[in-house]
Amino acid sequence: MDSILDFLVNFSDVWIYIAIFFIAYIENVCPPSPSEVVVLFAGSLVGIGRLDFILAAGTAIVGSTTGFMTMYAIGRRFGDKIVETGKLQFIPREQVQKVEDWFRRYGYGAVVVNRFLAGTRAVVSFFAGLSKLNFAAAIGLAFVSTAVWNLILVSGGNELGKNWRTIA
Repeated sequence: MDSILDFLVNFSDVWIYIAIFFIAYIENVCPPSPSEVVVLFAGSLVGIGRLDFILAAGTAIVGSTTGFMTMYAIGRRFGDKIVETGKLQFIPREQVQKVEDWFRRYGYGAVVVNRFLAGTRAVVSFFAGLSKLNFAAAIGLAFVSTAVWNLILVSGGNELGKNWRTIA
């Protein structure tokens, strides 16, 4: 553990924050990615005094929200073409209409709980756009959901970082 900490001491904070943003963003666009592990680890760096809590959490929140916005935009702009060409191999074409109808009815709730369900983030944001959910409402709910989730992760990591010697 000491050698890892020594390595991080020599690594620029800016690059660590960029990595947090990038991993949080990518998770929403190309799952699966280890964003929870990275954000939790960032929280542990907060706990040892290496990073700032607000910057670490804020970077993860902005990265996740931006990734959601990207997949929403892809779903809204290109979703029909993607569905028509059969590119969604995990959902048969005949089921897509059912998913769209379900999203029109329950989509905002799915946006909120999606953050707490690993592996669903890119799919939910894509279908939110495809289903033409209100952009401002969907992004606002995604922001709140990702804020709660990432604050939990950074806080948990912070506690781990503060107590890493005891835990080790």
